[in-house]
Amino acid sequence: MPDHAHSSDPAVQIQLDRLAALSPGRDILGLERIAELCARLGNPQNQLPRTFHVAGTNGKGSTCAYLRAILEAQGRRVHSYTSPHLVRFNERIRLAGTLIDDALLAALLEEVLDVAHDLRASFFEVTTAAAFLAFARIPADDCIIEVGLGGRLDATNIIPAPAVCGIASLGIDHEAFLLAPEAGTPADPAVRIAWEKAGIFKPGTALATLAYPASLLQVIGERAAAVGGTLFSEGDGWAVQSDGDAFHWRSKFGSIEAPLQTRMPGAHQHRNAGLAIAMLNIAPHPRPSESEVVRGIASAFWPGRMQRLADGPLTARLPADRNLWIDGGHNLDAARELAKLLAGSLAREQKIDLILGMLANKDAAGFLTLLAPHVARVATVPIAGHEHHGPGELAEIARQAGIADAMVAGSIAGAIDLMAADTPAPHILIGGSLYLVGQALDLNEQLPV
Repeated sequence: MPDHAHSSDPAVQIQLDRLAALSPGRDILGLERIAELCARLGNPQNQLPRTFHVAGTNGKGSTCAYLRAILEAQGRRVHSYTSPHLVRFNERIRLAGTLIDDALLAALLEEVLDVAHDLRASFFEVTTAAAFLAFARIPADDCIIEVGLGGRLDATNIIPAPAVCGIASLGIDHEAFLLAPEAGTPADPAVRIAWEKAGIFKPGTALATLAYPASLLQVIGERAAAVGGTLFSEGDGWAVQSDGDAFHWRSKFGSIEAPLQTRMPGAHQHRNAGLAIAMLNIAPHPRPSESEVVRGIASAFWPGRMQRLADGPLTARLPADRNLWIDGGHNLDAARELAKLLAGSLAREQKIDLILGMLANKDAAGFLTLLAPHVARVATVPIAGHEHHGPGELAEIARQAGIADAMVAGSIAGAIDLMAADTPAPHILIGGSLYLVGQALDLNEQLPV
């Protein structure tokens, strides 16, 4: 799916329009263009502070949020580069703790685009180069970089060896890009995904991962050994033990005795937080104290992941006793975690209502089959500006998955009105796509900060 952005700032929009005209309109893997682009800009990727590089199919954004929160609890200044944005492009680039402002963003994009005219660079390659320029010029203590797609050939992998690499949850997604046949790569799809993600490992880098099936751990271990790295993996090196809403972190190097609590619900968030702690435990000094880890985990937040919407124009369309939630999970692994969370919380006593939109390249049938036991009704909607499953088609898929009461709406607001008109479920969830979640935040006038 092509990436794009819009801005309310005229100067930024001029540069985004230039970028749309320049780029090929789709994701392109490979390091040749980003290498040449960075070379023309003075190789800013070689001038970053201590860097943490995070890959994964799901959970890498949350892991980055936990990393940043713990580092900031230490009093450190932290840059971060994440994707996609939910409402404003500025969300992708955080400079010493603050989202990039429009004036600097416009100037950086202009500078990059002025030298990228003949490269056919993608949207992500140009924005990655702009982030690296900002990170190289503005002082900070640490830099967190989230992989965009895959790992081995992702534009962020142009950076030299980071202090620590981390790999979050692994699953099948972006099949058209990551599973295409290529000589010398693993044939099994799941192993191929792990092999691609582990391509961010570089000589001299410490490596932390979650636990995976043996075949995936084997290929990750082989990739680590090839660069002389030692794995610090969940299960073998460290572990989290959930205790209700809290969890404990244990490792062969020492444990955190105080219980840890997150603002983001679900046992999968305990593991994401655990990965962030593991990465910091094998990073070069200074490392956080136990109290700094506790404060950081408690304060970390990543918008659009099982988030209850605050008072705003969308929530005002519902009676006060009904809650509106958003979650950007869009693949099967995310649906499995969401189903577990619903079973143990929101849908434990009464099924939820679901407002659903999904991109055309996502497995809507598999997604809905996993959620169906916890959903009373679904209202399907389009995702403006993106190739998506038609609402009528999506409603029929929902019926086939076991959700008999499936309605079609023209918009998120229209779907909320449909849900408000009949027998109410206490909770309504908007989900199936990060783009849809971003639109919900925008409509509710609740911008990520």
